[in-house]
Amino acid sequence: MTFVRNARARRASLRVDPANRRIVLTAPLRMARGTAVNFAEAQAGWIAARLDRLPERRPFCDGAEVPLFGVPHVIRHRAGQRGTVWREGAEIHVAGQPEHLPRRVRDWLTVELKARLVPLVHAKAAQVERPVKRITLRDSRSRWGSCGPNAAMSFSWRLVFAPPEVLDYLAAHEVAHLVHLNHSSRFWALARTLCDVPIEGPQTWLKKNGETLLQYGN
Repeated sequence: MTFVRNARARRASLRVDPANRRIVLTAPLRMARGTAVNFAEAQAGWIAARLDRLPERRPFCDGAEVPLFGVPHVIRHRAGQRGTVWREGAEIHVAGQPEHLPRRVRDWLTVELKARLVPLVHAKAAQVERPVKRITLRDSRSRWGSCGPNAAMSFSWRLVFAPPEVLDYLAAHEVAHLVHLNHSSRFWALARTLCDVPIEGPQTWLKKNGETLLQYGN
């Protein structure tokens, strides 16, 4: 369990960090640590149940299955072949030494996501006639995407495992923030206009399956 203090917290609270498979205990600045710990101990049943429901980790290795944009693909190690990573049908082939396989797979997946996501974001930004300063991919643990007031966007690289309609929704969501830096009714109206599908479907998918995106590559 990780203990943190938050100046904005008014009471002790617990949350699950699925990426690191741990419980985070947050307490106000003036609350005694013992009081916060007692609160957490009283929630032992909830903590155990939440940890048990976390999806198992699925490291990148020979024979592992990963959903490339929602479509299952199997990783195949090709030690005796030249090159780095390439796709053949529903297989992702990785050359080189086995210790380099996880990094090479992640690098390749990041490039695949950029190739699909970056043009999508720019196309939607053109619809609202707003520039995008830059687009970066990170291993975000708390949000799938973000858009700053300087028009710089960031997305989780793990979205490479999500279906295309989820990417479309998140691109529309962040582009809408180029116009409205809030979640007002006008923001949601614009996000709906920019999204190619009704937003309720991708939203539901993320709520139901979001934690599973964090299991791959750990």
